Amino acid sequence: MELKDYSSGLNPTWCKGCGDFSVLRSLQTAVARLEIARENLAVVSGIGCSGRISGYMNAYSFHSVHGRSLPVAQGIKLSNSKLSVIAAGGDGDGFAIGTSHTIHAIRRNIDMTYIVMNNQVYGLTKGHVSPVSHQGFQTKMTPNGSVDMPIEPGMLALGAGISFYAQGFSAYQEELIEMIMQAIQHPGFSLVQVFSPCVTYNKVNTYQWFRDKLQRAEDLREGSISDHMTAADILTKSKGLCTGIIIQNKNKPSYHTLHNEKDESLVSQQPGISEKEFHQLTKAYMV
Repeated sequence: MELKDYSSGLNPTWCKGCGDFSVLRSLQTAVARLEIARENLAVVSGIGCSGRISGYMNAYSFHSVHGRSLPVAQGIKLSNSKLSVIAAGGDGDGFAIGTSHTIHAIRRNIDMTYIVMNNQVYGLTKGHVSPVSHQGFQTKMTPNGSVDMPIEPGMLALGAGISFYAQGFSAYQEELIEMIMQAIQHPGFSLVQVFSPCVTYNKVNTYQWFRDKLQRAEDLREGSISDHMTAADILTKSKGLCTGIIIQNKNKPSYHTLHNEKDESLVSQQPGISEKEFHQLTKAYMV
């Protein structure tokens, strides 16, 4: 499979210079290098500028509702564990209306990947504060600056017991590609937060702003990559502004491992009903 095979052919409608272009290309490149067949790949997105990404992928795709990409993606994985499932959304999608889904997806540790494109603003609604906007961030809604403390996604993930957490930057595409590849191959729930600048509505957290402030996680690591305290120390030292794999614990059992579902779907294990019968019933129900 080649990179072009994973493009739906639709032209992205993102603003020129949007960081999400790089995330899309990185995702397409990652699945191409892993040679994941399109019929074995499902991409689910939420609402917002980032939510369009599922439509630009040539695979099974589902554009869900605001903050609900994870429930849909988890349902897909549980019904067909052979699929590589990727959920994608923005910082508002994952850390505002979808916060509870993010936390519970992390603790379930279902074998799937969640990519969050963090531009620190609501772009689709023409620019207002998001849950990760810094204090003092000025918008039309907050002309005197936001007074709310921002959520720290990394610390939130660690608190929920994440087994794989990484942070990337749209401008560092090769690093991001490798990061997504490792996230997909990780045996459990993986969260990749990408600093993806909004060039239209966020004139503070620009590409240059990130280049000046971002540090490398490996340069700050003083312990095992699987240790939560070490990961928290990295995020504390960098104030969350770092790139790389923050934590990866391959020894934490995934949801499917705990339920002895390594190769078969949960549906096929239900007593008294075959997978074929299940799909026939659901098809009839949907009609």
